[in-house]
Amino acid sequence: MPSWFAKFLIKLWGWKQEGYFPPKEVKKYVLIAAPHTSWQDLFIGVFSRAANKTKIGFLGKASLFTFPQGIFLKWLGGIPVDRSSSSNKVDSVVKMFDDKDEFAICLAPEGTRQKVEKLRTGFYHIAKGAKVPLVLCSLDFENKIIGFSEPYHLTKDQDLDFKYIWNYFKGIKGRNPELSIN
Repeated sequence: MPSWFAKFLIKLWGWKQEGYFPPKEVKKYVLIAAPHTSWQDLFIGVFSRAANKTKIGFLGKASLFTFPQGIFLKWLGGIPVDRSSSSNKVDSVVKMFDDKDEFAICLAPEGTRQKVEKLRTGFYHIAKGAKVPLVLCSLDFENKIIGFSEPYHLTKDQDLDFKYIWNYFKGIKGRNPELSIN
């Protein structure tokens, strides 16, 4: 999709982008987007990605990648993931980072479109294992703002890192505000 068209659609729908994106000085990163409360989040992300001329893949459960929608999701940058307990998802995504000179992946830290009281940890272990920073992306439906943080380099203190991440998204209202992080 042409950048100008994606920018036009974002503006037409009343959205604007704020923050630090794409991160120019980093070639690899994990982008986490929240709150994830609606199927519409995917399309806002895809249009934002196109408007910024960036290549960012996203992980999705393998069951979503069946014919015919699987073809469409892969075209959008989707990467199917086997979520069974027998597969090591973190190691397989870290290997994707290791195999490429430039690579970015988008994940929802909630792991679902449901209300959560804590964030999942897969994105954190992927960034840690790949030795790449996080870029936080907020989808603020209340104010129609797609917000981006500067790259955040993880510390050795997981609790501190999660506190930073939780606070970044706190109060942002998703499409379904009752499912948003409080």
